[in-house]
Parts: sequence; structure tokens; C-alpha cells
Amino acid sequence: MLDRIISELGPWNWMVLGFVLLVMEIIAPGIFMLWIGIAALIIGAVSLLIWDAGFWTWQVQVLAFLALSLVSAYVGKKLVGGHDDPTDQPLLNRRGAQMVGRMATLAEPIRDGRGRIKLGDTLWRVSGPDLPAGTQVRVTAAADTDLELTVERV
Repeated sequence: MLDRIISELGPWNWMVLGFVLLVMEIIAPGIFMLWIGIAALIIGAVSLLIWDAGFWTWQVQVLAFLALSLVSAYVGKKLVGGHDDPTDQPLLNRRGAQMVGRMATLAEPIRDGRGRIKLGDTLWRVSGPDLPAGTQVRVTAAADTDLELTVERV
């Protein structure tokens, strides 16, 4: 039954697939199905023009669709994504970087380059020169993962 429907629709299969993908994009937006749906619609338009050509078999159509999907996704990424717009809050969601410059007292001594400070209600792992507990320190840097701060004696 499915074979009969596909053979009766002919080049419109690609159009149906394209519209289904576009509807899926509307239902679950993510700007991914959009580019694949556009590729299917383009293959459908080409199929309408050259459906009777001997070389335009279903295998060639699928390969063209796959290649066009990759190209359209790449172009879509360049058009829509990847913009690093300046922000008024560059440290948002970077808690460790927000701590740079703050003063604190060592909660645990720094031994072998590792210790802990308390900032607010959080104990932070720190690295720096060996210092006894209770020493005043200044945060000078934060690791990229925000898991460890670098300190120096004040």
C-alpha cells in the first residue's frame, strides 16, 4: 500500500516530506528541521521539472537530498547562528569570573597549592601559594570551568 502511495505521488513525495518537516519545525522549534525541509522542497521542485529524465532515479534523488540538506544546514548555521553579540552582562553564568578581585579569608589552609575560601555562602576551591587558615587573600583568576579560583595574599 505504501509503495502504491509513493508511486502515485511521484515528485510530490519530496514536497510532502518538506512540508512535514516544516510543520515539525513549527511544533518543536530548533531551527534544524527548517533547513532539511527546505532541501526537500528544493528536491521536490527539481523533481517536478525533470521527473521523466532517465538519470533522475530515486537513488540520485536521495543523494541529492542528503547533499542539499548538508549544504542548507551549513548555510543556515552561517546565516542564523554563531553571532557573538556584545552583551551588557559578560559574566552572566560565569560565577568564578564574578569572584575575581574579591577579598576573602582562607577557611582552610592552602597546602601543596590547594585550599578553600568562603565567599558568601559557598566554599570555593582555591590554588595559590601555601598559606595558613585565616589569611586574607584576593581572588586573581578563575578557571575556565569555574571550579577553582586562583588567589594571592593581600
